[in-house]
Formats: sequence, C-alpha cells, structure tokens
Amino acid sequence: MRIISANLNGVRSAANKGFFEWLATSKANVVCVQELKAHLSDMNEAMQTPPGYYGYFHTAEKKGYSGVGIYSRRQPDRVTEGLGIADIDAEGRYLRADFGQLSVISLYQPSGSSGDERQQVKFAFLERFMAHMRKLLAEGREIVVCGDWNIAHHPIDLKNWKGNLKNSGFLPEERAWLTELLDHGWVDVWRTLYPEAPGYTWWSNRGQAYAKDVGWRIDYQISTPGIAAQAQAGSIYKDVKFSDHAPLIIDYEGAL
Repeated sequence: MRIISANLNGVRSAANKGFFEWLATSKANVVCVQELKAHLSDMNEAMQTPPGYYGYFHTAEKKGYSGVGIYSRRQPDRVTEGLGIADIDAEGRYLRADFGQLSVISLYQPSGSSGDERQQVKFAFLERFMAHMRKLLAEGREIVVCGDWNIAHHPIDLKNWKGNLKNSGFLPEERAWLTELLDHGWVDVWRTLYPEAPGYTWWSNRGQAYAKDVGWRIDYQISTPGIAAQAQAGSIYKDVKFSDHAPLIIDYEGAL
C-alpha cells in the first residue's frame, strides 16, 4: 500500500506543472494533498476525480487559500470533513477518510511565518489539535496523518537550523509540541525508517534554496504504531517540481 502526501501550493498551479500526469503513474493507493488554494468550482473534473481515483475535499471559506484533499483508489467507508471547530474548519485544514480499520487524514497546519498574529493562531491550533490527536489514539484504529505540519522537529530536519532557532517552524515551543505528540505514542514514519536522512520536503523560493538543497522537512506521515511497523520504504519525489514542496511517499505492507 502506497500513501503519498503532497502540498501543492495551488492545485491549479500543480496541475499545470504535470502533477496529475505524475499521479497516474505513481501507483499510489491514497494521496493526501494540501494547500489547494481553490474551491470546487475552480477545479475541473481531472482535478476533482482523476482517472482511477475518488476525490474528496475540505476547502477554505476564503478564496484562493488553504484547503485539503484526499484521492483514493478505493472508495472510503466514511469521510469526515473538518474538526468541528469553527475557526479551524473555516480555513479547510482537516479531512479524514476511513477504510475498514485504517484511517488516512490530510492535514494542513497553520504557518506562523507571516507574523506574530498568525503565529498565535498556530499556537492555538496546536493546543486544540493535540487534544484531537489523543482522541484519535483512543479510537484504537490504525491511523496515518499526512500533511504539511509546518514544524521541523530536530536540527537534522532543516539545513540551516542554527539560523532558524527564533523563526516560525523551528521555535522551541513548536518542537516541544511535536516531541510531546510522539511521546504520547504517535510515530514519525520517515524518521523511523531513516534516522539519519534529512528528508527535506520544502525549499524557500529565495537564494537558490532548491538547487542547493537548503531545505526543511515539514511534511510528515505520522501514524499509530501498528501501521508504522508496516512501513517498508520511503522517498521524496523531486524529478519534477510541482510546488515549493515535494511529495512524500511511504510504502506499507499489505493492501488497502
């Protein structure tokens, strides 16, 4: 079973760069996408239901902003749109699909990089989302939460960590939050598979960061221990640049 997470930085932009042609060859069972920057009325049929896939979406109220989606080869038993928290759901940040005893979630956590106001929004999100993640664990299901978490956890997870200690995405409070999450029993699948591989998934558009591989690992598949133990291999797809993020691919044992 192959699960992919990809921040598209605009589904229409990614489509123009060949994302859906790549999707057709990706052999993915489930693909979680983030930062759609579109409403359903802005998305054509190929974006909503690519050949061979069912498509589900949770879009933001604001046009051209945020939004998440899930493409799956198998029709889910149930789809849950949003967290049931009005201010978070207005930004289109959470979508869950259930397949038997497995749940796959597409998540787009807020960024605080634009200033203190949005950083406070991020902190408020993290506090409430921690409670939600504890509830998910209590369900006793196998769960994979895919997405742009907008946090680099350890120095290995970004190239210039010393210069970013006071910047959003690598703040001590954010990193401590992620440590607490993992201490509760969640598993960072990439880091478990590859303890010493940076695994960058995002690069700034400034200073030739992509060409020089000056990146951050802020896209994760974080899962319950049972499904994490079934992870066999992972990769970051960089052959074609669809976005300022690269797709994160994890292969798990078993079929969906």
